[in-house]
Amino acid sequence: MPKKVESIPFALLGKKIGMTQIYNANGDIVPCTVVQAGPCKVLQKKSVETDGYIAIQIGFDPKKKSRILKPEAGHFAKSNTPVQRFVKELRLDVAGASQYEVGQELNASLLQPGDKVDVAGTSIGKGFQGVLKRHNFRSKPQTHGTHEFFRHGGSIGMRSTPGRVFKNKKMPGQMGNEEVSVQNLEVVAIEADKNIVFIKGAVPGAKNGYLYIKGSVKGGFPARDFAAAAKGTEAPAAE
Repeated sequence: MPKKVESIPFALLGKKIGMTQIYNANGDIVPCTVVQAGPCKVLQKKSVETDGYIAIQIGFDPKKKSRILKPEAGHFAKSNTPVQRFVKELRLDVAGASQYEVGQELNASLLQPGDKVDVAGTSIGKGFQGVLKRHNFRSKPQTHGTHEFFRHGGSIGMRSTPGRVFKNKKMPGQMGNEEVSVQNLEVVAIEADKNIVFIKGAVPGAKNGYLYIKGSVKGGFPARDFAAAAKGTEAPAAE
């Protein structure tokens, strides 16, 4: 099955700085996550003719060229951009891809207060955990002869029929450290000169963790000319 093409041709890479709270126009306290959104570089434009699909590849957070392999260095050299630590792709249609050029810089100025975005990141790893913490199981009775089984998960299957453990059985295991998406978060404020974005609520991951920010699939992200906005001109929102 082919991957989904984004209906909104927009994405930014960023880094979670931490959480704070700010006052809105009504004097209400709004809990916010502080995110450094960009600057990102467009590293590559993929096409149906050469790659079999249409997408752009963007990178964030420069690092030393001496710390990558030669094939990677060649990839960045083609776009004449610095080596980036965090690289992602955004699937687009022909019209969406036409708004971007290789080497173009994307930053927080592309966002506007009130925009709704989806944010993906790697959740905080919790290590190997039991079923009570990992799956919210209830513990066994603490009295009436119960011993050694206070935090056990109970039976995991039967003997001869079916004679196996079913897939996706809730059992102890690795918790956290996986990609998590939170949808429909509101952009509260922007400091474009510092590439800082204040997003209402919490986003996945620890401090300094990388984030993937997209226009919300549930709506609330007006269409705009990203090519014009990236050049520093004001782009009117579409009705």
